[in-house]
Amino acid sequence: MTTSSGPLSGLRVFDLSRIMAGPSCTQMLGDMGADVIKIERPGEGDDTRKWGPPFLKDKAGEDTSESAYYLSANRNKRSVSLDISQPDGQKLAKQLISQCDILVENFKVGGLAKYGLSYEDLKEEFPQLIYCSITGFGQTGPYAPQAGYDFLIQGMGGIMSLTGEPDGQPMKVGVAIVDLMCGMYASNAILAALHHRNMTGGSKTGQGQFIDVSLFDTQVAWLANQGLYYLTSGELPPRLGNGHPNIVPYNVVPSSDGYFILAIGNDGQYRKFCDFAGCPELINDDRFSTNQNRIRNREELYPLINEVTRTRSSADWIENLPPLGVPCGPVNDMKGTFAHPQTAAREMKISLPHPEAESGTVDLIGSPMKFSQTPVDYRQAPPRMGEHTVEVLSELAELSEQEMTRFKKNKTI
Repeated sequence: MTTSSGPLSGLRVFDLSRIMAGPSCTQMLGDMGADVIKIERPGEGDDTRKWGPPFLKDKAGEDTSESAYYLSANRNKRSVSLDISQPDGQKLAKQLISQCDILVENFKVGGLAKYGLSYEDLKEEFPQLIYCSITGFGQTGPYAPQAGYDFLIQGMGGIMSLTGEPDGQPMKVGVAIVDLMCGMYASNAILAALHHRNMTGGSKTGQGQFIDVSLFDTQVAWLANQGLYYLTSGELPPRLGNGHPNIVPYNVVPSSDGYFILAIGNDGQYRKFCDFAGCPELINDDRFSTNQNRIRNREELYPLINEVTRTRSSADWIENLPPLGVPCGPVNDMKGTFAHPQTAAREMKISLPHPEAESGTVDLIGSPMKFSQTPVDYRQAPPRMGEHTVEVLSELAELSEQEMTRFKKNKTI
């Protein structure tokens, strides 16, 4: 195992999660230095390994079994093939858990009890264990038994009612944002539980606990200002396309050769924009002189703004407005985003060695966490299924070669 110098170095995670919410959580923990043991069912593995195309290409230019989706959330982990439905697999799981600080799982409510691996099954034997359960709807409530999926939760949790054009279909966000936000909440909760354990005695005698995180709760939580719009006024927030409910102009606007984003946040910026654009009448008009007035009269203002912005190219606006303190920018596609100089400067595109990759490396998205003393540590490309089974079981369960052979024969590993 490659050692880490990250802030969570010395901690170990038993990762029973798959798809996106759990894996994104444990990837963050791995990036910060934790040793993440990813448990995968022999012959099957994480469901997302098959969620392609696209797949990583091998040296012959053919598809490997590593999908882009899987690669997005499984860096800095060691993969162990282990069938926890077998009694031997459950015993091995407990041996590994005894060497771990954190367990993360996203089975249905009660799903691990039949394997003897629920929190209730483990808490007496491993009182220092921090056990994080990620589910669709949480451990309680009428929907607790149901499975939850990102798209479904976006609809049930209100975000789709806010997304899309006013007269168009409600729209989901273009990435699995509920899964990703749930992973962030889960990792935050785990770090808080680690602090509590440290305050009550540390890894040897400190108090572990159960963490209940759900996709549904996460979605409701990050309704944020739009949720408060409703709770404060009793009115449903309107669907505004790319517009903003509380700031105008704050939208995608046309140029002579495409579109760009104009994100004016206050009256001072608005005046600077109008001065540069040569439209003082839009400052002096009482309908538009203050942000509150512009919100009330957005339907009248936007056609006038669009008329002005169409007179110059996107590049002209983007080059000249930011130096004046007026925020604006391009609408990049993926090519533009990863070619952007800020992406390179912030190391948000990285490459790691991968034995099956056509080029010998795999490109990944970097971590946004920048530490001054304990930087994020990229140690391991997303592992192949079962790549570290022998290594981990030899290291942590101290299995002999004979035992390893027996477990392989009966397909426990």
